[in-house]
Amino acid sequence: MRAPRGARRVGSSLRGHLLDTRPLRIPAYRRLLGSSAVSTVGSQLTAVAVPVEVFRITGSSAWVGLASGAALVPLVLFSLYGGSVADVVDRRRLMLVAVLGIAATSLGLAVHAASGRESVAALLVLVVVQQSFFGLYAPARGAAVPRVVPVALLPSAMALSTTVFGVGAVAGPLAAGVLIPVTGLPLLYAVDGVALLGAAALVATLPAMPPTGEPGRRAGVRSVVEGLRHVGTSQVLLVSMVADVVAMVLGMPRALFPQMATEVYGGPPDGGLPLGVLYAAIPLGSLLMALLSGRLVRLRQHGLLTLVAVAVWGLAVAGVGLTTSLWVAAALLVVGGAADLTSMVFRGAVLQTATTDELRGRVQGVFTVVVVGGPRLADLLHGVGGELLGPRAATSLGGVLVVVATALLAWRAPAFRRYRAPA
Repeated sequence: MRAPRGARRVGSSLRGHLLDTRPLRIPAYRRLLGSSAVSTVGSQLTAVAVPVEVFRITGSSAWVGLASGAALVPLVLFSLYGGSVADVVDRRRLMLVAVLGIAATSLGLAVHAASGRESVAALLVLVVVQQSFFGLYAPARGAAVPRVVPVALLPSAMALSTTVFGVGAVAGPLAAGVLIPVTGLPLLYAVDGVALLGAAALVATLPAMPPTGEPGRRAGVRSVVEGLRHVGTSQVLLVSMVADVVAMVLGMPRALFPQMATEVYGGPPDGGLPLGVLYAAIPLGSLLMALLSGRLVRLRQHGLLTLVAVAVWGLAVAGVGLTTSLWVAAALLVVGGAADLTSMVFRGAVLQTATTDELRGRVQGVFTVVVVGGPRLADLLHGVGGELLGPRAATSLGGVLVVVATALLAWRAPAFRRYRAPA
């Protein structure tokens, strides 16, 4: 028996709003996405475990920020160089080597934690090495997506990638907050290492991705400069990256989460529910928005919507610092995560479509510096701000600055504000 026509229309409309899964019909993309899915939960466990271990040893949010900021220099250097390498070698092989390196450092963190040595210096060294490998991996992975997904489906592929990350980023922090007091840190680090080995196995099944463009090109300083010049001379690319810097550097308060969980929301010093909720709320918002992104990925006003999304992120973060309720703060962070997903989808699509394949690795290298380096600068900035102003004031001030800076960008960059994706 067929459903009434009105019910069919409602069902069709609802499906139109749901996540666009067409890229999953492509086998190579499924394997690429699968490698991210396998590693995401484990990497999120480590993302929570390292700050908790540093805060446990030092009792200081400033040290938590320093632990994240210490990896910034190698992350910048290796992301730029990794983007250059990704344009002249097989991207699949580069991803495989990098993932294996990240897995080895995660296992090293497990050994360090199990040894009982409370050495912040050893933790910093391991984090620096791990982020150096990540700097090689991220540009190659980003540049690999357009090799397996048609241009028209790139926004949908970005939304799918964010959905996978969102699932892992919600499950990982919640599991870490609950399990750290029970199982301890070594097991969590070990799970990350094993998950990354599984991700490497999936990467190995991808098709070869040899370089395109002129033969005989080499990675190096000249190649990196060429990529930077390309970004600097394109207002659309440049402003899209500046908008992300504004959102993340000024408005990402995650370095304050351990302190806020304990001092503002009454959680235990070794983790607990408040810590897990704070870390999980932003990716939960991103996940919910991704699941309802069917119409979103078809919009073409990429510039304007990016700026609006960044402003909403700033307002949400400013509100977090004004409340003493864990659940109000979590709801605001969920809204912020949804806005961040919106910005991420459109910025990612702009970067992929406004760049030729022979430059795509280098542009992705710059993008990696912005996307991953920005939050690390934020960790350092907010960690120090939390010590000086308190965690709530530092969080609200950052959110307000995001809104002000976004308004200035909208005023000074009308070409980006009016930018529309190609038909």
